[in-house]
Amino acid sequence: MIGLAGMAMIFFLAKLKENSELNKITVAQIEQMDEEVTRLKGEGEKVQQQLSPQQRELLVASHKLVANKSFGWSRLFADLESVLPGSVSASRIAVENVYKDGDQVKAELDFAVLSRDYAAVMSMIDSMNNSGLFQAELRGQDRQKTERITYTEYSLRLVYTQNYGYSTSAPTTDIAQTTQGGLQP
Repeated sequence: MIGLAGMAMIFFLAKLKENSELNKITVAQIEQMDEEVTRLKGEGEKVQQQLSPQQRELLVASHKLVANKSFGWSRLFADLESVLPGSVSASRIAVENVYKDGDQVKAELDFAVLSRDYAAVMSMIDSMNNSGLFQAELRGQDRQKTERITYTEYSLRLVYTQNYGYSTSAPTTDIAQTTQGGLQP
């Protein structure tokens, strides 16, 4: 029994030494990569300084184009649908800017909704701000009146942070599920 325990201890000490050596190699590789990143950032800054104003504008435009192409528009619409209550209808979505913030792709949106229920719109804004995906800010209200109905268009500024992967939350039951669509009396 003591012999078996001694062999197990020798095995574990050998594994510990092997892991320690692997850890040292990994730390050295990380330090080497950090040095390479620092060197490349320095070279990038030198190149940036050598660009003319027109070339800088072109570079910014190309970065925006890349960010646009990597943005999941279907995901944006699915995420919007998950926070819109049934008594609120989207009336306008205008993309102001798409950009990368670190590793995340974000979009600034001019967003407008129609509703007759102010409380539902405020609840929607709270849901957006608590979702971790949207930063919503009410910008204005415009009361509309037709022969048949009175409603208000609410203008919002949204910053949408794209979440990668599949949506884990099922839509709430408050989402518009009527066959007639739009505003309901």
